Amino acid sequence: QVQLVESGGGLVQTGGSLRLTCAASGRTFSRLAMGWFRQAPGKEREFVGIIRYNGGSTMYADSVKGRFTISRDNAKNLVYLQMNSLKPEDTAVYYCAAHSSLFGSRSQRDYDYWGQGTQVTVSS
Repeated sequence: QVQLVESGGGLVQTGGSLRLTCAASGRTFSRLAMGWFRQAPGKEREFVGIIRYNGGSTMYADSVKGRFTISRDNAKNLVYLQMNSLKPEDTAVYYCAAHSSLFGSRSQRDYDYWGQGTQVTVSS
């Protein structure tokens, strides 16, 4: 079992920045790829990005590439989502998820554990 808790969401103006944190407990965190997803009102949950088990590689959705950065601290069981140059269309509930493999995937169906989500609202 893996427990995930997101934090760091809030209200920010267009062009601003936020850093989300996902704290993990349970299974060996350092052996899990971690993903970030988001769900905007009235829309399906979508892929944001992933980071491999050792932080050696990341992958992002085209909509956030160049603005968002995922990192992790395996010693602290934490994964981060740094969001810069935020736009109103980034408004969503953001979820972190744990993938029971070293490398992860873009498909949310492949993720076994999910946090409760944190709201990010970007005002225009």
